Amino acid sequence: MSVLSEILANKRHELEVARRRVPLGELKRRLQDTPPPRAFVRAIEMSEPPALIAEVKRASPSGGVLRQDFAPQALARAFEANGAACISVLTDERYFQGSLDHLMAVRSVVSLPVMRKDFLIDEYQLYESRIAGADAVLLIAAALPPEELSYLLSVAWGLGMAAFVEVHDRDELAEALQTRAKLIGINNRDLHVFRTDISTTLRLIEEVPRDRLVISESGIRCRRDVLTLRDAGVRGILVGECLMREADVGAKVRELLGLAAS
Repeated sequence: MSVLSEILANKRHELEVARRRVPLGELKRRLQDTPPPRAFVRAIEMSEPPALIAEVKRASPSGGVLRQDFAPQALARAFEANGAACISVLTDERYFQGSLDHLMAVRSVVSLPVMRKDFLIDEYQLYESRIAGADAVLLIAAALPPEELSYLLSVAWGLGMAAFVEVHDRDELAEALQTRAKLIGINNRDLHVFRTDISTTLRLIEEVPRDRLVISESGIRCRRDVLTLRDAGVRGILVGECLMREADVGAKVRELLGLAAS
């Protein structure tokens, strides 16, 4: 079983438990108390390319615990203060030691749009995301049949959230381009074996129409990587692991963005 298959099997079990605890109908009733979403796509469009989506991420299956002094709110404040355009919060608990509580904590202390990054396979999770304060969600093409991907995109948009479709190869990209998704995330990490290579973005971006915004994800470690991706036409970058391993995350954000030290 690949890592992705294992994670999805666990996610289906988590969904069953969550539905028994709080039915979907109850989630829908809670929507009326949710603040309006922030403009995730606009934040990327208004930023100097490539916009940085900085990720709050405690651990990963390949890297283990990435940061011992993990403080989501402090990290988010540092991201915002040093030039990030948006913030991503990894909420998977079993494999990434994340939580929806992390997302809620982050959104309460920053003005930037916040995305929930998880393995989202059901509309229940989208309602859950919006109630927790997510302004955007990520949908993984490898985890969803085409008809389910299109349906979840429509649910996300109906809830006022941005959504981008993450792909890893040409077949998944072709599937994503059949949808109306404005944001196309190209993940440089093979989710079946968890290896990274930014040449994945460089290969696939050539096939993406200019009216879509390409976000390169994973394996971005230095300013040279950022410039390579920018020159290829990438509109945004999603960076987590290399930020989490830095003692001074603000300085690393500025380095990636080519900003002078403050």
